[in-house]
Amino acid sequence: MLFDSLRTSFYCFFSLQHTFSFTRPFHKKIFSLSGSILPVSATMESQLSCVLVLSGKSETEKELAKSLKENSSLKLADDLKLRTFLQSEIEMQSENNEFNIDTYMDSLTTTSFGRFLLSSPRLPSTQDVVSLNFCEIPIGSMCIADVQFKGRGRSQNVWESPKGSLLFSFTMQMEDGRVVPLVQYVVCLAMTEAIKDLALKNGIPPLDVRIKWPNDLYLDGIKVGGILCTSKYRSKKFHVSAGVGLNVNNDKPTTSLNAVLRKLNSGYQLQREEITSAFFNKFEHFFHILINQGFQPLEELYCKTWLHSGQRIIVQEQNENQDLPIESVVTIQGLTSSGYLMAISDNSEICELHPDGNSFDFFKGLVRRKLN
Repeated sequence: MLFDSLRTSFYCFFSLQHTFSFTRPFHKKIFSLSGSILPVSATMESQLSCVLVLSGKSETEKELAKSLKENSSLKLADDLKLRTFLQSEIEMQSENNEFNIDTYMDSLTTTSFGRFLLSSPRLPSTQDVVSLNFCEIPIGSMCIADVQFKGRGRSQNVWESPKGSLLFSFTMQMEDGRVVPLVQYVVCLAMTEAIKDLALKNGIPPLDVRIKWPNDLYLDGIKVGGILCTSKYRSKKFHVSAGVGLNVNNDKPTTSLNAVLRKLNSGYQLQREEITSAFFNKFEHFFHILINQGFQPLEELYCKTWLHSGQRIIVQEQNENQDLPIESVVTIQGLTSSGYLMAISDNSEICELHPDGNSFDFFKGLVRRKLN
């Protein structure tokens, strides 16, 4: 499951039993590995090497993957050992349920996002991979892992990342700092819309995935996913890394998309590959709107998808003449231009709500600021 907000030859694991197979068709090495995975501690995890499989949708992107591999350009945090392979060098083991690159690429229709792929059975954190290698990989690149062992969410909270969950991060570059805080909302919206599109396409019961501000995804009142966006300002541009975690087929400790589908007696089960490609197809369209027109054209759809329209909450307001803050009740109306919650008080005063920075839940300890 996912908590608060998101690599040995082929698996990054400690195994006492493993098998390798090598074939050499036309003098090209094809590597495959299957093995049993034994439980390891976090310390043991950090001492093991990891694998990244590089692939691209176009020939140009495939040539770039080859160059990155030949030059050993990629690296991991904490000096963790890394081995890189091209997709053409790996014989994927379908019985291990790795992410199927070909299935994903076949459904991808983007021109920028998700076309260059770094995949792995096991990584510390996909977010660290794209952030650390931001300048080495194309803008829009995606890193995906079947399992993470150092996943994190907002405020460095632990993000549990078991097998069966969808775990990926990708890169963006932005110039207007005013819209950078809003991109996390676009990522959330693209995922909810992608899931709706897949339900319609496959004739399955609709999954009413909703957004809990600012970056969580809920289904039937239970958290099933979250978004993490980080940025650095370099050379007059914002380097943005977005991480996504979504419970697709891991039922514990809460629930997943496919668990809900089974309860609805649906014979169809969603796959990580189709969700990821549908997400990028949707996100690229939304991202272009955000960059060219701002968030306003997307705001109505966003507010239809989130949990908060008309929600009444308790907020705090600091009074200069009192030591303790004053609490009052306000009603959420939408978002301000800066991306914070906009609310109205019972005396019709419009205000902007900010997290106090201390609470695990954004809706605990909200601080009220009057808007002119």
